[in-house]
Amino acid sequence: MSRHPVIAEVTARIVERSAGSRTAYLQRIRAAAAEGPARGALGCANLAHGFAACGPDEKLHLRANERRNVAIVSAYNDMLSAHQPYGRYPEQLKIFAREVGATAQVAGGVPAMCDGVTQGQPGMDLSLFSRDVIAFGTAVALSHGMFDGAALLGICDKIVPGLMIAALSFGHLPTIFIPAGPMTTGLPNGEQARIRQLYAEGKLGRSELLEAESASYHGPGTCTFYGTANTTR
Repeated sequence: MSRHPVIAEVTARIVERSAGSRTAYLQRIRAAAAEGPARGALGCANLAHGFAACGPDEKLHLRANERRNVAIVSAYNDMLSAHQPYGRYPEQLKIFAREVGATAQVAGGVPAMCDGVTQGQPGMDLSLFSRDVIAFGTAVALSHGMFDGAALLGICDKIVPGLMIAALSFGHLPTIFIPAGPMTTGLPNGEQARIRQLYAEGKLGRSELLEAESASYHGPGTCTFYGTANTTR
């Protein structure tokens, strides 16, 4: 399938305009990849700090630098439905890593906010700022030089871009993004819209509206409507 000529033209302009910075970035990434796992160059005290909290087997493997070590960065919290399932992911990922001959460490956590909760409130002003905080937090987690790759746990339209910005900065590390899955079907969108309209007309009270909203957003997982939380999965 051929690209639309406008898309091709815009792409060509971006390629030309970014040539200098992109070349510098690629050189930095190639240099980092060529050096191998950074923990191999860590001083003994640094490396000992890096695996001090690990179990005996993990310490042995990290000390010998004989297995791949995966950084887990999580946006877990149990206030937001989309991120609540991540609470059990780290232990599962560690088990899987051991099964395939690797190790995994939780390298850090980042905040996750939802403008579905803060919409119309002062907290919504922090929405886009949170993306930069997430990028910085992820970069801090990956900066220790202990890792061969990363598993990033986060979903929604501020969290995934923030994780992505940091992942690109550490582009020599293979990275996987892991969504926590959708919320099961609740009150149909059409019925939700009907009840909202009745409330707007003064024909229903707050308790009826809240009951409908609770039936729509009713459990763990990303939003039941096709919003940005789902398009960044």
